[in-house]
Amino acid sequence: MKTEHTMPHFFFDTDDGDFRFQDEEGFELRSVDAARIEALDALPDMARNKIPDRDRHTFAVRVRNEGGAVVYSASLDLLGAWHIPRAGT
Repeated sequence: MKTEHTMPHFFFDTDDGDFRFQDEEGFELRSVDAARIEALDALPDMARNKIPDRDRHTFAVRVRNEGGAVVYSASLDLLGAWHIPRAGT
């Protein structure tokens, strides 16, 4: 008899400091380790897609399993600093 193995389902909630998104669809991945890799891969994309209007910005992602429990979280801090005089400052 053949048994069907389903992959775990994970949800990726994101926060770019201005907007929080709660993932209601999610997607299937091999394991929690694969979900961790997806979360870490998302952070640079979030930073690239949002040009920050300030020199300090935190991007965060939280991974939930299909039961709603948080299984992993990660954040990326973007810090910028001027090293030359600027007009108007």
